Amino acid sequence: MPDLIIPTPSGTELKAYLAVPTSGDGPWPGVVVIHDIFGLTGVARAHTDRLASYGYLAVAPDMYSRGGMVRCVKATLSSMLNGQGRAYEDIQAARAWLGVRDDCTGRTGIIGFCMGGGFALMTANRGFAAAAPNYGNLPKDLDAALEGACPIVGSYGAKDRGLKGAGAKLEAALTERHIAHDVKEYPDAGHSFLDQHRAGPLVPVMRVAGFGYHEPSATDAWQRIEAFFSEHLGTGG
Repeated sequence: MPDLIIPTPSGTELKAYLAVPTSGDGPWPGVVVIHDIFGLTGVARAHTDRLASYGYLAVAPDMYSRGGMVRCVKATLSSMLNGQGRAYEDIQAARAWLGVRDDCTGRTGIIGFCMGGGFALMTANRGFAAAAPNYGNLPKDLDAALEGACPIVGSYGAKDRGLKGAGAKLEAALTERHIAHDVKEYPDAGHSFLDQHRAGPLVPVMRVAGFGYHEPSATDAWQRIEAFFSEHLGTGG
């Protein structure tokens, strides 16, 4: 499906990729898919297509569409950390756009990868019915981010050098707050273990640095995500 445009409250246009389930007539629950730092790449689109295959109306907003990747990376990362800014406006615009569609049930989840995983955690208490942060940074103020948060299914890799202990810390915080959750750290996986990047000169370097796809962990993580979303978002008709 070709990219589309989602209107925003400020009047500017937000580019996005939509994947529609191929089975059933709907309406379907919605899922907002937040890409990693590399942008709305083929990897992000593949994740969106996968969610649609599970029976969700999935939309991936291009978080860099209003300024381009070079200009937006720093601003988007800063926005993720401070909890406000244009990136959050874009996420809420995507959620609202899904929610009023005739082919959406109105229940919407959010899933994110790397940078997007951080956004999924930061918005778990902002109108979503379920959140799936994958190897995302924990909010600086975890207490505030989890206040009133929706159910959370999180996946981390033990070989992810930048996020050591993040899964255990998130698990403890969710348990303490009695928030429904499923958090798992995979012993043989590193950062971005769900992302099947195309072969290229950087792939071996990424693997040495603890990045890269890990099929057994990815398969299990997707099964957990599908089951968790089915429980907390429902499925379409």
